[in-house]
Amino acid sequence: MKVTIRLRMSMHDAHYGGNLVDGAKMLQLFGDVATELLIRHDGDEGLFRAYDNVEFLAPVYAGDYIECEGEITSCGNSSRKMTFVAKKVIALRPDVNDSAADVLEEPVIVCKASGTCVVPKDKQRK
Repeated sequence: MKVTIRLRMSMHDAHYGGNLVDGAKMLQLFGDVATELLIRHDGDEGLFRAYDNVEFLAPVYAGDYIECEGEITSCGNSSRKMTFVAKKVIALRPDVNDSAADVLEEPVIVCKASGTCVVPKDKQRK
């Protein structure tokens, strides 16, 4: 099972100089993807237990469109292992003009992660 969300990074998401978005924003998006995966799989939001790997691979700026995909890769009695990928699919082009942007022919992977979520047995409905 896979889940994908796409959204635009806003100026509110920019945390550093040059409108650079904090990497923690990608983890927040992965958490939203994980929540939807758990609802679809177990009928409950569950809890994110831990990331076992996180790689920040490219910068994200306010105005970029980010697509996050997650997948459940294995299931235990209450644990769900997942993998996540965040890709930049549209990038601003301030070098062209203030409102220019490009749809990227090849999305740029900006972050990858894997982790484990838990849905207690008494909360599983599917």
